[in-house]
Amino acid sequence: MRNPSLHSILMPESTAIIQAWHSRFEEILPGYLPGPEKTPQLLYQAMHYSATAGGKRIRPLFAYASGRSLGLDEQALDGIAVAIELIHAYSLIHDDLPAMDDDDFRRGQASCHRQFDEATAILAGDALQALAFEILAADHLLSTNPKAQAAVILGLARACGAGGMAGGQVLDLASVGNQLTLAELECIHAFKTGALIEISTMAAALVAEARTEQLEALSRFGKLTGLAFQVFDDLLDVTGDSEATGKPSQADAARSKPAFPSIIGVEASYKRAYELRDLALAELVHLPGETDTLAWLAAYAVDRDS
Repeated sequence: MRNPSLHSILMPESTAIIQAWHSRFEEILPGYLPGPEKTPQLLYQAMHYSATAGGKRIRPLFAYASGRSLGLDEQALDGIAVAIELIHAYSLIHDDLPAMDDDDFRRGQASCHRQFDEATAILAGDALQALAFEILAADHLLSTNPKAQAAVILGLARACGAGGMAGGQVLDLASVGNQLTLAELECIHAFKTGALIEISTMAAALVAEARTEQLEALSRFGKLTGLAFQVFDDLLDVTGDSEATGKPSQADAARSKPAFPSIIGVEASYKRAYELRDLALAELVHLPGETDTLAWLAAYAVDRDS
């Protein structure tokens, strides 16, 4: 049975803040990208096409909300938010390739390799990944605190590498056609989805040089919310509207890909998503500042249509 939305009991101010952050991020993002008219033009066009294709921008929002809970202004986190989103964009380009998930559409438009070609898509993903670390290394606000700058770069590198997102994708591909346990599936998505969301929530704590208790709380919050987000993604693949999600429905079943509903059922998947959300919300008591926007994001992870 579906859980009542938490959005109705959270402060309306949080919704306005989240919307303002989202709009602001869409405005600043293009300024971090090389002009699409530059040489090699085709590569830059592909980078722009995928990075500016819209989306929930959930990872930048987590970074800003975590900063708010520690008293940081969002401007101090702009470079970090953009870098993390570019890593996410690169991962989507590569995930859509025929050698991976072989998806023709992303966010309601042709995937990068369909709009351009496979070679250009691979290189656009590579270039976006490199650009993410260039942004962090050149960030003038981060550079005033070299220790924090190094910690953020290290954290993002680990989150997108073999011990994080890339490793999770390998495990995900290897799982196709196999019957997994719930623990095995959650392990895959802790790598594939959770690691990047975890660094999104932890980055502000690294910048603020927060206390260990606060850093660990944001780490756990990111892990739990990231997994809840993935459980709900799997549910949307079964129950969602393809027009809203921007992707074909029942894609996991078509690929014989293990997913939460196929392993534990739809109702149990809803229950697990809400359990993870509630565990994440319990971590907010350890943070010193306003946490309504983090709570809003945890609620949104399991209450959305795309």
